[in-house]
Amino acid sequence: MMSETSDEMSGQNGAGDNSAMIMGLPVMMKVVLGSAKMPVATLAKLAKGSVVKLDKTVGDPVDILVNGRLIARGEVVVLNEAPSRFGVVLTEVGNLTPAVK
Repeated sequence: MMSETSDEMSGQNGAGDNSAMIMGLPVMMKVVLGSAKMPVATLAKLAKGSVVKLDKTVGDPVDILVNGRLIARGEVVVLNEAPSRFGVVLTEVGNLTPAVK
């Protein structure tokens, strides 16, 4: 005869443990400043000091992707504690449709 554990009897089946495990999973977060489309010949000519013109202008929001999925948009800011470091202030979160390129 098999006996049920207290978790099985309460119907939880380790739900709290699963939540903690999920919250600990690493994800890849990317902040996309912009993109550019160019022929391979132009790409092959890029060298140190080349300038690549992006599809966004200064002040446009940047896209925040998690595991390749758009989850937020924000503004690039210079961090006070380290002037050579940047951060992003989130301005929109969730329910975003991908930008059409």
